[in-house]
Amino acid sequence: MSLSANSVILRRNGIEFRSAKPFSPWKEMTMTLESPRDDGRVHCTGVVIGCTGNKHTGYHVSMVFTSLSRQAQARLSLMPYSQLG
Repeated sequence: MSLSANSVILRRNGIEFRSAKPFSPWKEMTMTLESPRDDGRVHCTGVVIGCTGNKHTGYHVSMVFTSLSRQAQARLSLMPYSQLG
């Protein structure tokens, strides 16, 4: 699944995004984040802690990151805590 920049908000310890499909709470996921400002990529593993919405309006998914490496934490700290691509 690829997410558009206007459907993603990066937080200090996680991410929120809009999705057309629901995600089960406590589902473990791995994703790659890419900043539109540079070529940096960060591979993150996390757990879905919330999913609200419906099939007509879409779903708001909240995920907390788990087991980030020091390198991933450093790269995330360079990304703005706002919308990403």
